[in-house]
Amino acid sequence: MQQLLLASTSPYRKMLLEKLHLPFITAAPQVDEAPLPGESAEALVLRLAAAKAQALANAYPDHLIIGSDQVCVLNGQITGKPHSEAQACEQLRQASGNVVTFYTGLALYNSRTQHLQAVCEPYQVHFRPLGAKEIAHYVRLEQPLNCAGSFKSEGLGIALFDKLTGRDPNALVGLPLIALLEMLRAEGVSPLA
Repeated sequence: MQQLLLASTSPYRKMLLEKLHLPFITAAPQVDEAPLPGESAEALVLRLAAAKAQALANAYPDHLIIGSDQVCVLNGQITGKPHSEAQACEQLRQASGNVVTFYTGLALYNSRTQHLQAVCEPYQVHFRPLGAKEIAHYVRLEQPLNCAGSFKSEGLGIALFDKLTGRDPNALVGLPLIALLEMLRAEGVSPLA
């Protein structure tokens, strides 16, 4: 079996990939993540996921390289990581009572054969109406300052939602495992084989 390489230093993506019980290594891809003019959220995450996987191909010429990228879209606008408590509170205030869509791009690049598979997985988060005190308390408790959308669904963030809709809840955390397993099977790799 070709060795798996996760083109990410995200502890969340690493934690998700560990669920598959397949050996892998990680490396940081050097990719400019700036959106292109007029680029849709879906196109952006597909392009960046592929770019991250392919960026490491020369250094890892015989690997299955996993790239992933995610954006959060609220009211038709891409929402980035808040980086401050004030911005996190503002993002959650805007999300209150609304639906936020996360688009996660996933790519699997076989650096031996140069075969690329890529998909965009949407996932919707339906926020319940939130009060200012709830928002401030949540942000203080979880400090979601490096999380797109200003919450951690794997933690107390679940208290902010009415419902979640999508094919794979792992996509919300940043690595859609159902789609990844489909791609790996196409390359002859399965944790159940």
